[in-house]
Amino acid sequence: MRAGRARPLRAADMKKDVRILLVGEPRVGKTSLIMSLVSEEFPEEVPPRAEEITIPADVTPERVPTHIVDYSEAEQSDEQLHQEISQANVICIVYAVNNKHSIDKVTSRWIPLINERTDKDSRLPLILVGNKSDLVEYSSMETILPIMNQYTEIETCVECSAKNLKNISELFYYAQKAVLHPTGPLYCPEEKEMKPACIKALTRIFKISDQDNDGTLNDAELNFFQRICFNTPLAPQALEDVKNVVRKHISDGVADSGLTLKGFLFLHTLFIQRGRHETTWTVLRRFGYDDDLDLTPEYLFPLLKIPPDCTTELNHHAYLFLQSTFDKHDLDRDCALSPDELKDLFKVFPYIPWGPDVNNTVCTNERGWITYQGFLSQWTLTTYLDVQRCLEYLGYLGYSILTEQESQASAITVTRDKKIDLQKKQTQRNVFRCNVIGMKNCGKSGVLQALLGRNLMRQKKIRDDHKSYYAINTVYVYGQEKYLLLHDISESEFLTEAEIICDVVCLVYDVSNPKSFEYCARIFKQHFMDSRIPCLIIAAKSDLHEVKQDYSISPADFCRKHKMPPPQAFTCNTADAPSKDIFVKLTTMAMYPHARLRCMCTCNRCTFCICQNFLNSDLLQSVKNKIFTAVLNRLRARVAEWGAMLLADDEGSITHQVHAVSSVEDSIFMASSHDPLFLEARHVTQADLKSSTFWLRASFGATVFAVLGFAMYKALLKQR
Repeated sequence: MRAGRARPLRAADMKKDVRILLVGEPRVGKTSLIMSLVSEEFPEEVPPRAEEITIPADVTPERVPTHIVDYSEAEQSDEQLHQEISQANVICIVYAVNNKHSIDKVTSRWIPLINERTDKDSRLPLILVGNKSDLVEYSSMETILPIMNQYTEIETCVECSAKNLKNISELFYYAQKAVLHPTGPLYCPEEKEMKPACIKALTRIFKISDQDNDGTLNDAELNFFQRICFNTPLAPQALEDVKNVVRKHISDGVADSGLTLKGFLFLHTLFIQRGRHETTWTVLRRFGYDDDLDLTPEYLFPLLKIPPDCTTELNHHAYLFLQSTFDKHDLDRDCALSPDELKDLFKVFPYIPWGPDVNNTVCTNERGWITYQGFLSQWTLTTYLDVQRCLEYLGYLGYSILTEQESQASAITVTRDKKIDLQKKQTQRNVFRCNVIGMKNCGKSGVLQALLGRNLMRQKKIRDDHKSYYAINTVYVYGQEKYLLLHDISESEFLTEAEIICDVVCLVYDVSNPKSFEYCARIFKQHFMDSRIPCLIIAAKSDLHEVKQDYSISPADFCRKHKMPPPQAFTCNTADAPSKDIFVKLTTMAMYPHARLRCMCTCNRCTFCICQNFLNSDLLQSVKNKIFTAVLNRLRARVAEWGAMLLADDEGSITHQVHAVSSVEDSIFMASSHDPLFLEARHVTQADLKSSTFWLRASFGATVFAVLGFAMYKALLKQR
């Protein structure tokens, strides 16, 4: 499991520096230990107290600046001692191995004093230091071991000699290690097993690393885990050695040549028991944990700047990751997640993030299970409405680790300002928000559920406490897949600013309620009449008898007056899934808010609608103008050549042959029939125009096909 050099910890993963405080009875050698470390020789003269020593990061094993602070009872007051204790990261309690009184003071004075000044839940790590080992032939460990077993905050005990320089460097290394890789959060010495919080964290790490979700880490998964944690792969023989160690100690630690969760936890217990808990800490910090075994805010919520009027969407890499996550947990391969499969997916979360309303927000199958499309839609919704929550959820799933990205922020695309989209008359967005507005009981919920393909019969089965104010699904517009997000806005006299912000507005009224349309008209005039947000009026419950609305003008006349598309009849009381025509219309309006699409059937998919929109487009109008100008200039040149001949011809003869010009020429030049030159040109004789008309037609046809072909090529190229 641990081969080669461990991956260096990032600065964000550990403390910026380590502050070590040395305390103990007078004349046990505290100052001598510090001076021997610095000068690498025993001092002949020892001052009452050493000045604070700072060791640079580049000369310490853990690459962290270290401050060593001495305490002198003769020179410092109790208040100064208490202040030093509160500032320390680790405390070394020094005793003399040849002085039993100094050993007794460890438990009678120093440990109680330190614990009084620290919180019970965040005890300072302690190192017991037995100095002057050069003066005795025996060890003090038999006396110290019961003390270590009694106080769990004691990390280790080191016997050393300031005079012989024995274990001096090791002493301060263990002090550093106690701060950067504390044993306390990981292991319980009394029970001789890992603590529940550590087991929970390592279990999450195991489930994230088990990419095929078969309950074991195979060789490929173990190698990937080793590489992302320690920056070095494991050799095949090393992998076998790890498995053999596990097999030797527990029977179910290895299954089908893969490491099970029990085997994974056993290995880390073994590391800790052998004093190599820095290995476990390296893994924990790589997966985002802090010293309290909580996921850090820096890991869950990486910095992501979102300018005003911009939205957030998942990018292609995020959708690929979510697809693999779905496939990993869809064990029965039915393209839907059962409640048990969904529960298994959320085991890496500290809580269940989705409530029962999600099943009425996205697409589900006949059994009410979230489908693959619904799964992606819910993530799209979360990203759009609350991107910070999306980052948090991706962090729980281990996105940055499995994709080897810096953070979850790499999964998010921040769209450009909507004002730029309006100026350029095109958008790069894939998610469009539609606010659904109308009186209570006018049919808004039916519109939302119809987006998910549910008719009235299925909607009646939805419990009131499971209803959702959102619905999201994919809609195809001109062959492009887009997400349409519907938001049910509650009825109120005035809308808030947040309720106005959207890409398109859907105003819903009940055709069977005479007072329903008045609310839509009032809201439109208050908030949307002078805005650039496109609006569409829906005549809901169209299967019922339509009554006259109590308003000054009819809904159709209201739409004509305000240059809106006519009211769209809609009902969800159908045998099959309701029609999605209005959703295509809404998405199209959101994508092209500058365009005035006047489709008769509102589908935007049939040949008629596509041709109508194409003929009314700015692109075709520009092409037509250019062709007209080119042909008119050519005609004027011809008229100048034929001017003299036209003056000599008989008036009657010319009139007799006026209609020789083809219908194509008539349609092109009809708009300029008031131009004198054009009127003169129409009086050319058929004989004189015979050859010129042929070449004019040929030139015109070639120009039309060339310009149209090039324009369509450019348009398709831009879309790609």
